Amino acid sequence: MKKLMYPACFYPCEEKPGAYTVVVPDLPGCISEGDSLEDAVAMAADAAAGWIKDEMEEGKPLPAPSDMKDVHPDSPDGIVRLVEVDID
Repeated sequence: MKKLMYPACFYPCEEKPGAYTVVVPDLPGCISEGDSLEDAVAMAADAAAGWIKDEMEEGKPLPAPSDMKDVHPDSPDGIVRLVEVDID
């Protein structure tokens, strides 16, 4: 089983208290959300796995994960966490 770790930015949803929107900067267009931070982490992993699977099926190289210290949220209330992505 091969796993990758990508940093992701989590932002509290204004419309839904307790929910989070998540963006994986290394995977352009990879955005998801969850009803809680824990749910958003799981949803981010699923979205990233789907993104990576599509790229692999098209024969494209996978982007290398950024160093977490180099990833910064776009807003002051955002946080950065690593997301474990299972690509098997």
